[in-house]
Formats: sequence, C-alpha cells, structure tokens
Amino acid sequence: MKKVIFILSIFISVSIFADTIYVSKTAGKNSNKGTIDAPVQEIDKAVSLAKNGDEIKIAGGTYSGTFGIGYIESDKAVKLYGSFDEKFEKRDILNTPTVFQPDNASGGKARKALLKFTKDVDGAIVDGIVFDMGFRNAYSEKEGLIEGIETGRLLSSTERPKVGNSTVQEPIIQIMSSAKDGDVIIQNCVFVNGANFGLQAGHRKGSFKVLNNVFVNNKMAGIEVYGTCANKAGPKDLTLCGDVEIAYNTIIFTWSRLKDFLDMGYGVRVMTKCNYNIHHNIIGGSVLTAIDNTRFNKNEWLKIDDNIFFGNKKGDLEFSPASNTKLNLFVEQFGDLEFASVKNNKTEIPKNYPINKTFLESFLAARYSETVDFDENSSANQWRSAMGLNKQGKISSNVSMFMNRYPWKDTLKLFGAYEKYGAQSFK
Repeated sequence: MKKVIFILSIFISVSIFADTIYVSKTAGKNSNKGTIDAPVQEIDKAVSLAKNGDEIKIAGGTYSGTFGIGYIESDKAVKLYGSFDEKFEKRDILNTPTVFQPDNASGGKARKALLKFTKDVDGAIVDGIVFDMGFRNAYSEKEGLIEGIETGRLLSSTERPKVGNSTVQEPIIQIMSSAKDGDVIIQNCVFVNGANFGLQAGHRKGSFKVLNNVFVNNKMAGIEVYGTCANKAGPKDLTLCGDVEIAYNTIIFTWSRLKDFLDMGYGVRVMTKCNYNIHHNIIGGSVLTAIDNTRFNKNEWLKIDDNIFFGNKKGDLEFSPASNTKLNLFVEQFGDLEFASVKNNKTEIPKNYPINKTFLESFLAARYSETVDFDENSSANQWRSAMGLNKQGKISSNVSMFMNRYPWKDTLKLFGAYEKYGAQSFK
C-alpha cells in the first residue's frame, strides 16, 4: 500500500507544478517570462524555459528560431500546441497556422533536424504545427525546371548552389535512438519539403501515435519509427519494444534517396521491434511503395486496415517474406498476406482532391535519364592506355523533376478533404 501511495503522490506533484508557456511572434519578446500577458517570441526559447511535462502554446505566425538558428531541440518531454490566435483562446491551423520555416541562411548556422527530442520523451506531444523545410533547402537553377512550380529539383547536401548554403539533409522531426522510454503523440501537423524523412524516431517503450497529420513532398520516407529496446534473448529473437499507431494521415509525394528513383521513397516504413497499427490513412504518390515491410519484423506485429492507396509507382506494399526476396504488391494482392490483420484497404483516386495539379502532373511524368560519352579510341584514352591508366568517359544525368518545392499553403487544403480517411479537420 505504501508503494502505491508514493507513486500517486509523485504523479500529483508533477501535475500541480506543470506550467504553460506562451509564444507569440508578433507580441512576444524572448526577455519575457512566457506568461499569457508576456509571451516569449520564439519556440526554442520557450523550450529552454520549460520543464518536463510543461505545455507550450504557440500563436500563429512564421518562426525560424532565435536569431534564425533554424531548429528546436529539447531534452525534455514538452507538449507543443500550435496555431492559436493572439489571445490563445482558439486554434485554427487554416487561418492562424504556426509555421516553423527556417530560411536557407540558417543552414550556415546549424545543420540539424527542425525539431529534435534527445532524452526525455514520456508524455511529449507535438500538435498543430506546420513544419516546412522548403526555404532551407537548396534547389537547382538549371535542372528540373517546370512552369508553374516554384523551384528546380532539390540539390543534395553535396551539391553546392551558386548562392547560399547546401541542403541540410536531416529529418523534419527526429527522436534520437538514445531517447528514454515513454509515450509520444504527433498529431494535427504538416510535414512538407523534408530533405531526409518527415518523421524519424527511435522508440524504446510505450505507445507512439502519429495521428491526423499531412505529409507532403518528403524524401526517403514520410514516417519511420523503429524500436530501440535491447533484445532480451539475442539478436535473432526480436523483443517487442512498444506500440506504433499510424492513423488518419495524408501522405503524398514521397521521393527516393537520389534523383535516379532507385531506392527509398516510402510513405511508411515498418521497422523492427514494434507492434504497428496502420489504419485510415491516404497514401499516394510514393516513388517506390506506400508501405515498406522489408525489415523482417514479425508478421503478427503488423495491422494494415482501412487505408486508401493510389499512384504509388512500384506498388502499395514492398514485402520481404524471406531473405533475398522482395515483392512489390498492390491492394488486390493483400489477401494472401499473413499479418495480424490486413483488411478493407482499397485503391481509389479521391475525386476533386486538392493536390496541386501542376505538381501532380509533373510527378506522374517524372523521368530520369543518363547519357554516356565514352570514346575508347580518343587521343586522351590512347595516351592513358599507353601509360597503363584506365580509360575514361563522362556520364551526364538529367531528371525532369525531383522534389521541387511544394507550396506549403496548399498542404492545409488536405485537412478534411476526404471524410473518414486521411487527415481530418480539427480545432
């Protein structure tokens, strides 16, 4: 009995002393205390003032971090709620969105995920924030140019633009594999133009919920959550770390690792050591497949139910039933899968769906090509041969489109665009 009373008293103490910190871009100052009458101006400042369990309420506006640093990092399990009006009475992501949107100059100051949790996560919530990497990224001025689209194709971190900083290839939201146990909720957010995953998270124990978000135009994968607990019986006998629920998300346009379209490009990646429940999502326009299940997680730890798939170039599910075997399957082939549950999924292109039409048409027509210029009898190659050197040629490549910047305001139209599936309207 004494033990129960002790645990209860700790819970009450945490609840009593949890605070709310307020953030306003227009009315705040970082020298303020963060009260509703004296809000701070930047989200990262509020995080630095917060304790474990504190709520941070953020008014609408465009944020980029103190001094334009371009990232938010927390070792505490804070609760971030965005898109409030200036009085902090109402929340509306359509009319008063909180947008975290660093510019390209921030890439010269720091090269980190837009939001990173490094240590304590139990009770962490991220809710109602638009995360846009599109202005921090670097884009080609020559390749992948399309009339009606803001930029050329995305440049990798190793490609230097003529002006400014190279692309920062980090996830939009990242939870480090070293983070502690705990329950996490990511909901009602937008992840757009992510140069290296929309959400990438290590999960040690507890529940991880990804609910009612919009993921548009991200590279590698929209969502990747992997278990980080130790295997109790050795590496060949997987230990179940926790539960992952991925539900009511809209995940559109997920690109490959490189512009050649050869690897990665998944809406959701099923990793190891977690029990996944993937339901009521809309997943379309993946360069490879909507869902990747090739990491040999246990079949009984996976449910894929009531999802809509469309326009995924290689299939709706990439599946490895055995070593050295990969299958690209479409919805109509799901019936033979021996997962915990796989039912009521369908292929359907939602009518009048508010996707940017120019972007959609260009994505569907996207092509990669290579040209090899090699003349083994050229004078230069004859000379190389005489000197015992390898003959050389040139390979030039071109892509018609590769992760050109998507207009972030268009992503807001996807909330509530399709009843019962994908991201729904919320207040």
